Amino acid sequence: MRPSRTTRRATVGTVSAALLATTVLTVAPAQAATAPSAPVAASPDSSAPVRFVDIEGDGGITLKANVFTPSDADGTRRYPVIVLPTSWSMPQIEYMAQARKLADKGYVVVGYNSRGFWQSGGEIETAGPKDIADASKVIDWALAHTPADPQKVGMAGVSYGAGISLLAAASDKRIKAVAALSGWGDLVGSIYSGRTEHRQAAQFLGATGALTGRPSPEFRTIMKDFLASNLDKEQDLIAWGRKRSPAAYLDKINANGAAIMLGNAWGDSIFPPNQTADFYEKLTGPKRLEFRPGDHATAEGLGLFGLPNDTWTDTQRWFDHYLKGADNGVNRESPVLLKSRSTGAYEGYKSWKDVPSAQRRIDLGGSQRIRTNWDSGADGGLVILSSMMDQFFRLPPMASIPLLPRSVAAVWQSERYPSGQRVRGTTRLHTTLTSTAESGTAIAYLYDVGPLGIGKLVTHAPYTFHGKTPDQPFGVDLDLFSTAYDVPAGHHLAVVVDTVDPLYITHNPSGARLTFSSPADDPSYVSVPVRD
Repeated sequence: MRPSRTTRRATVGTVSAALLATTVLTVAPAQAATAPSAPVAASPDSSAPVRFVDIEGDGGITLKANVFTPSDADGTRRYPVIVLPTSWSMPQIEYMAQARKLADKGYVVVGYNSRGFWQSGGEIETAGPKDIADASKVIDWALAHTPADPQKVGMAGVSYGAGISLLAAASDKRIKAVAALSGWGDLVGSIYSGRTEHRQAAQFLGATGALTGRPSPEFRTIMKDFLASNLDKEQDLIAWGRKRSPAAYLDKINANGAAIMLGNAWGDSIFPPNQTADFYEKLTGPKRLEFRPGDHATAEGLGLFGLPNDTWTDTQRWFDHYLKGADNGVNRESPVLLKSRSTGAYEGYKSWKDVPSAQRRIDLGGSQRIRTNWDSGADGGLVILSSMMDQFFRLPPMASIPLLPRSVAAVWQSERYPSGQRVRGTTRLHTTLTSTAESGTAIAYLYDVGPLGIGKLVTHAPYTFHGKTPDQPFGVDLDLFSTAYDVPAGHHLAVVVDTVDPLYITHNPSGARLTFSSPADDPSYVSVPVRD
């Protein structure tokens, strides 16, 4: 099905807005990106000197890089080294503020521009084998040209740099510690969750990649087929994504034994939290998981300015312990650290599965039939921007639940809760669906509804099906995106399902109808995880 004209206009607008938001948040400190490949003296307010250098990457391409060395380096000792690949579309000085801080604490730090972007050579390979080979080449260079200790090698990065760091930890045994911030464990599960193309996320990546780099022919083909919903190429897309997913190399990561710290945001609209938590659970070495309010890279974004930032503070503590051997207690703390979207309070847990202590069930009784391809007014917001509003102003996407047209939105509501409900973890939906067409898409939302009927979005997720027999019911199980949200006393929860959301490509043929039912032998429900 072709997207409607309104949807196309909305998509262009939201991607443009997201580009602007990301520029304001993370590109601002990198305006001096045209740094030469020559030594530069330390600034007056810092003790760590910086050099801009060229490093030969895989295949002989040039990687533009900068190197910070501790000020007391005199050739008589070696220091732990941290390698920082840049984020998607970011210039090589992205990490300058944090790199200087780390160097002042006794680290050699090498930040480099990922291949295909800005001044580095090559083409955008999207964390492919050449990118992973580049990471090892940078480590080789650091060991040969700086006072780096070959026994104390770490990698870290935001977003694209996080993914490259995790993949490198699977292939290079020298890497002893990793801090992957706003990265991914499963690339397919990130941008194709629920078998649904995440339209705005893909367009955001495609647009910024074309603006700041040189996409490879493979990447251009993948993006074209993905955004065109070319089902004939679905298996090619999945194979391409798995090749670039750290989860596909868990056996190697675990065998190599690097200490892995993962930090992500609850509202990450590019790499949703579920796939990060799933990846974390399967790690067997030293590990840590941190979730905070925000969207993609916004939880740690202000730290790129050198401002105080909890994520970067914990990153340094992680390296201090696992590279320097500092007894700072990070290895004895609860390894799962969550920050509530509602209160800003931190909570520690022994494991991800220990986060919820109970389940609140909402029965999806009766039968509801809805028309497709009409926007009910319920949606997941805009890529990057909506979860930033939630992070900084606690204003998630909202909808008037009583005013949602029941002809295009199925709605179920819980009772009012006499006490507050701390939603923690992954909400799960189970229902029976009947479609008049063989393909279709539904988007499920969970809202916190106040006395006036205004619902604040708690979480959501899309679901797409293909190849079903029309008018034959089938079961649906869907995990909504994990979150930590506090429902106030006196409020209730509402489950809404419709068929249009600008975040996603939908597959409902014209005139199709979806019916949600609850058979007596297989009742429909939503299970909401809570912490009592």
